[in-house]
Amino acid sequence: MTPADLPSVDALLRLALAEDLGAGDVTTRLTVPADAQAAAQIAAKDTAVIAGVPLVRKLCDLTGGGVAVHERVGDGARVRSGDALVALTGPAHTLLAVERVALNLLQHLSGIATMTARFVGLVAGTRCRIVDTRKTLPGLRILQKYAVRAGGGSNHRFGLADGILIKGNHIAAAGGLAQAVRAARAGAPHGLRVEVECRDLDEVGAALQAGAELVLLDNMTVPQLAEAVQYINRRALVEASGGVNEDTVAAIAATGVDLVSVGALTHSVRAADIHMVLTLG
Repeated sequence: MTPADLPSVDALLRLALAEDLGAGDVTTRLTVPADAQAAAQIAAKDTAVIAGVPLVRKLCDLTGGGVAVHERVGDGARVRSGDALVALTGPAHTLLAVERVALNLLQHLSGIATMTARFVGLVAGTRCRIVDTRKTLPGLRILQKYAVRAGGGSNHRFGLADGILIKGNHIAAAGGLAQAVRAARAGAPHGLRVEVECRDLDEVGAALQAGAELVLLDNMTVPQLAEAVQYINRRALVEASGGVNEDTVAAIAATGVDLVSVGALTHSVRAADIHMVLTLG
């Protein structure tokens, strides 16, 4: 199964097409014969890791069908400038109707996969995994997290129901760190581990004493991270977050943390350079 097969993605693609097409593509209707057939090639214009290829076929189907779609690469493939991603043949009106939505998604998702792959490469040789966050664009989370996997990263919780992560505001509302952890452990559904965000070693100690199974070290310096990892001594899984970029991630991973979460993978990504060229058939 690809993400294009999911009902939520189907609904997202329909919404994206409706947003772009509105009452119809007036330019194509006025300039291109209704029965014109064409061929098109979607290709990379720079090096990238690709994500979102299966969405192209789904978009063509939703816009009237009749398009032969030939995927030249799969998601997760590393490509260079000029490499073909997808070849299309069919009604010119359909190809022009899907062009912008298909490119928007391919460019954005491939940008995520490309950035993720860079981060994964920077921590190679350590025990650390690169994970995403919930800092995603509304409605696009399922595709953005899919793109992280295509780039070799891992997913953190998808939504609030998928994990227990006790942060500062929870602690304040619960009346203290220990109280929050005890309540979470007492009521946690089977399989959900309790993670606690900690800002210093005192909070780490309190979280461990209360029974936290994961510790999130938030905005600590590299020396502080190393000290905390040594103090935790495998009594809990350790995640580092905050201040993570391509210049700092290798040093952070070298401290021995298990996970590094990177919000930039989904909220600050640069789109991959991908285009579509059409010729009449």
